[in-house]
Amino acid sequence: MKILRTLLLIVMVCTALKIEAQPVIYINQVAFDSNAPKIAVIGTDVKFGKNAAFTIIDAASSKVEYNGELSEAEQITNWAPGKVFYQANFTPVKAKGNYKLQLIAGGKSYLSDSFVVEDNALANLTIPAIIHYYNKQRANKPEEVAADSHIILYGSTNTVDLRGGWCDASGDVSKYFSHLAYANFMSPQQIPLVTWSMINTSETAQKVLNKLGVKDSLDNEAIWGADYIMRSLSKEDYFYETVFSYFSKDPNARRVVGLRANSVTTADYQAAFREGGGMAIAALARISRWKKSGDFSSRQYLDGAKRAFAHLLVYNTKYDDDGKENIIDDYCALMAATELWIATDSGLYRDEARKRARNLEKRISPGGYFIADDGSRPFWHASDAGLPVVALCRYLGKENEQGYRQAALNTIKTALLYTLRVTNDVTNPFGYARQTFRYKNEIKEGFFIPHENETGWWWQGENARLGSLATAAIEGNKLLFPPGSKSKVKDSLATFASQQLSWILGCNPYSMCFMYQFGQKNVPYMHSSFGHGSERGGISNGITGKKGNEDGSGIDFKTSDDGNEWRWTEQWLPHAAWFLQAVAATAGD
Repeated sequence: MKILRTLLLIVMVCTALKIEAQPVIYINQVAFDSNAPKIAVIGTDVKFGKNAAFTIIDAASSKVEYNGELSEAEQITNWAPGKVFYQANFTPVKAKGNYKLQLIAGGKSYLSDSFVVEDNALANLTIPAIIHYYNKQRANKPEEVAADSHIILYGSTNTVDLRGGWCDASGDVSKYFSHLAYANFMSPQQIPLVTWSMINTSETAQKVLNKLGVKDSLDNEAIWGADYIMRSLSKEDYFYETVFSYFSKDPNARRVVGLRANSVTTADYQAAFREGGGMAIAALARISRWKKSGDFSSRQYLDGAKRAFAHLLVYNTKYDDDGKENIIDDYCALMAATELWIATDSGLYRDEARKRARNLEKRISPGGYFIADDGSRPFWHASDAGLPVVALCRYLGKENEQGYRQAALNTIKTALLYTLRVTNDVTNPFGYARQTFRYKNEIKEGFFIPHENETGWWWQGENARLGSLATAAIEGNKLLFPPGSKSKVKDSLATFASQQLSWILGCNPYSMCFMYQFGQKNVPYMHSSFGHGSERGGISNGITGKKGNEDGSGIDFKTSDDGNEWRWTEQWLPHAAWFLQAVAATAGD
């Protein structure tokens, strides 16, 4: 019996080694736009011979549509010691179709998951699903509406009506303008960003939306967000920052709060520019131009934006947790001032927009990255890293004075060139966007954010960051390089953007498609209160640095971790908002 068990173990080990030795094809499992770069990655334990090749075949007929050679072998020792990676670039494949990548290695054929190629493929396939996701995330269940119509302000017995909005994540039914305000440098933009993203998509991708028959649905969702923002505007003209559930199943446990680490709550619930206030103003000002009404009129939307902006010009630093403005105030205030300038043509907002654009210009470091504070802290952000450039691009949609335009264009170009440089300075076959950060008083560069940071606890997958940087690359490319122009930088930015979206859709070391119910492999379903939870079109947090590596080095993805698996598997509003902006920018009219 002992001999039998030993032989069985040997067979199992040999089988495992044989499986490990098989090449793995990492690919976008959903779609590529016809004119976009198209790159897959091959992983193997053994180097291939010279001139290793692949083919793209029709998924139904197996007809060969394209022949290509693999790139030189590369290794990512920080992620996969001993593993060898190759890129398979099939950008020339532009004809509409359903394809697979075929690799011949060791006399055997290996096939990728199938994927679509067509004009505006990503927008066509994903935008309806993203709208569905947000519609299902509405905080509109009867028990939610009843409780939210009279939520208690923390530290008092006063109540306010904050019905509406969207539940933040598949594991959190709270509603946030920004949930990390206390950390000062990490405030993500949440409900206001989602609302602005929908408005932006509706305006910039009308042809695609009308073709899909979803424009009215998207517009209704945007108005739903604008109405919640209006209810969040206090009589004193500041926005309430957070409706916090305390992770309770009792909807009446909710409070309007300021939030600190470890769910500690306070009465500091007034939102600064960087705490959702700026993007809320931007969303209201922009949607006011539609001349459509939800529960509020377009005139009320614009009036609310004006009131809130005037208020923050006086009180913003009072609401900033450290009493100082930083880069997040700058780019959020820039977006607010720009949208008000577009809506009113007022010199007040023009001057404020120019001031904030100038502030961003002055924050560029010699290395090309932005400085977040008044000193030397690099700007890095787990969800909105591309927003400074996106805000500048939006500003340039209004700014016509040549001196101001050129200064903003220079800032955009410097920031994007830095992004390409830091991403490509190391072996990086997946093209994952790298970043510069300070860790233990040392300036470092890495793939993932440091787990030791100002929040004291928050690190998660960075799919929103990838979407934001893809959006910045696409929008910046349009401004820097007019249609028809040829440039290696232009091509590099297009490749960079494509690889960020492909990572989200399955071309990553775990072959995980993070958009739910798309591709071949998704994260497990996550339940939430009031019938919310994982939804088709929602995007999960994604991949992180290795758990336990405080500098964010290494790589990790877990679907089970004693309750902490949310860091990787939880759907979150900003991920889909930034993905929506990226595909809208690609498919824009």
